[in-house]
Amino acid sequence: MTDELPGSVLFCCTLNSIRSPMAEAIMKSLHGRRVYIDSAGVREGETDPFAVEVLGEIGLDLSRHRPKTFDDLQDDAPDLVISLSPEAHHRALELTRTNACEVEFWPTFDPTIVEGNRETRLDAFRQVRDQLRQRIRQRFPPRSGPQV
Repeated sequence: MTDELPGSVLFCCTLNSIRSPMAEAIMKSLHGRRVYIDSAGVREGETDPFAVEVLGEIGLDLSRHRPKTFDDLQDDAPDLVISLSPEAHHRALELTRTNACEVEFWPTFDPTIVEGNRETRLDAFRQVRDQLRQRIRQRFPPRSGPQV
């Protein structure tokens, strides 16, 4: 990919309750002092407790995350928008009409559709966490410091 980090990155998904907050937390752990990082949803949801739990397993705290929508964003002109769901991708592309921002689509599985016992469902959330972590590291390689 590129050695240059964007000045700001917005991760977005449908409800800002699982995928985009996970991506935001992972990216902040890697580049939070060098890049402005935020997340939003097309519609407002509630932070999923399973997302909080699986991020806690890798030392990241999502318990203070408060879901927000595109309309709630302070910075409406990020350098890069990474959409994680089809609905969010459509909304991200709308931003390009009025802002000079790049958009990337990273289709990411919605772990809430997995049924089963607690451990089966947690495993689905872990898979999403691990896929996002791998993708973020590939796209924005860590330079130095703690690795998540």
